[in-house]
Amino acid sequence: MIDPSRLQDMMREAQRLQERMQQDLKAKLVEGQSGGGMVKVALNGLLEVQSVKIEKAAVDPNDVGLLEDLVRAAVAQAIARAEEARMEHTRSLAGSLGLPGGMF
Repeated sequence: MIDPSRLQDMMREAQRLQERMQQDLKAKLVEGQSGGGMVKVALNGLLEVQSVKIEKAAVDPNDVGLLEDLVRAAVAQAIARAEEARMEHTRSLAGSLGLPGGMF
């Protein structure tokens, strides 16, 4: 049987870990790029866009579709990298709590 006072302590610790994870992920920056680096998108670990950089060479008024594809590809790559970083961070926190690594 679980001691109710211990359960409250565990819940407070889980809340502290959640807050720490949010702070860590907000500070973690990842970048996705496409077109040989002509389009770069930076996200934080919370998937918030931090910056978008587009070189002039990627901008062709006669081929807006290409630029759209480059931006979409850079965003997709940045999201994948942010998700990897999030999972790695979650595994790290789980390990520090003594939880099995295969849970995440």
